[in-house]
Amino acid sequence: MSHVQGRARRARAALAAVVTWAGLLAGAVGCTPDGPVAGAFGPPGPEEVIRIVPADASKEVRPDQVLRVRASEGRLESVKVVRSQDARETPVPGRISADGQTWEPDDERLALAAKYTVDAVALDDDGRRAARRTTFTTYVPEQRFIGYVAPEDRSVVGTGMIVSLVFNREILHRVAVERAVRVTSRPAVDIRPHWFGKDRLDFRPEEYWRPGTEVTVELDLRDVEGAPGVYGLQHRTFSFTVGRGQVSVVDASRHTMEVRRDGEVLATVPVTAGAPKTPTYNGKMVITEMLEVTRMNGATVGFTDDDGKGEYDIPDVPHAIRLTESGTFLHGNYWADEDVFGDTNVSHGCVGLRDVKGGGAGTPAGWFFDRSLVGDVVEVVNSKDRTVAPDNGLGGWNMSWKKWTKGSAVK
Repeated sequence: MSHVQGRARRARAALAAVVTWAGLLAGAVGCTPDGPVAGAFGPPGPEEVIRIVPADASKEVRPDQVLRVRASEGRLESVKVVRSQDARETPVPGRISADGQTWEPDDERLALAAKYTVDAVALDDDGRRAARRTTFTTYVPEQRFIGYVAPEDRSVVGTGMIVSLVFNREILHRVAVERAVRVTSRPAVDIRPHWFGKDRLDFRPEEYWRPGTEVTVELDLRDVEGAPGVYGLQHRTFSFTVGRGQVSVVDASRHTMEVRRDGEVLATVPVTAGAPKTPTYNGKMVITEMLEVTRMNGATVGFTDDDGKGEYDIPDVPHAIRLTESGTFLHGNYWADEDVFGDTNVSHGCVGLRDVKGGGAGTPAGWFFDRSLVGDVVEVVNSKDRTVAPDNGLGGWNMSWKKWTKGSAVK
């Protein structure tokens, strides 16, 4: 190869290198003779225009984590959030800020064991529309709590009814749980809560309910943390109606029960109360259960003989009306001599009314049973025993209003 040919080849190689470098520079700036093209500095993607937290596909998101949609440039046009929980889809209400920059939910707290789907549309600074969809799932707690509620939904009850919630787990965060329960009435009266221990919350007004009152109980316990790692499961509203007012007064010393309906005496019935060694509680007790017939065994309430067997075992006690959780009943009695009623106290603490085996409608026990409601008050006086405890059944009427109101966890 001649010296001239070598110099020509080196010139062509240098020219090629210059052209290639120029092409790279042109690609870097994204320019052509016809103007700008999409490239490293092209229009931003939806992920850049719309920022959503929690991040897409997040799992085990805790209920206190923030849900936010933000426009990093431009403004949000629309945001739709749907919560899927218990095979139901529910829109999540929220609002876009006045400047269009952010969307926030009305309720800051996320639901547990739920899937959230977020659909957002925004306009960037150049008026181009961007749309983005993300999903995430929330924490599924291993432990839940529920409240067993009395009275039953849509029931008609007596004027002494107390709303009582018994929880299946101990409640340590009592303020949060109490705030999640709302009891209201028509006509409106002041209704206050009282905690008995760590698993029971009762509500009542200062005086007995007025006949005809409608009471509504709202439980917003779903996802409320009742104790560390233990969350509520219920979101429920129920109601009941207060019927006529009936209060019966058992005088243990006179062996009688006076039944008053709306202030008028219906009847005075002969009874037998607790014997001297097993007297009946004094105080106001509320009917919580009514059984046409039931079995009563002394062993279940601590009355046993030397062999550990129940001092009594009656398989078919008729017209049994429960007054306390500890086992005080007002019931029909067919096994005692007729002359004890109105004369002698012979029971193990219950109040007995004359009845026949199988229960008779025309007997004193049958008559009273047919005229009673859950929520009616039975008050015992002049018995040689202490006053029933406020948490034994629905005995809260034996507590002063001042003391009752101090039982609230919300100060």
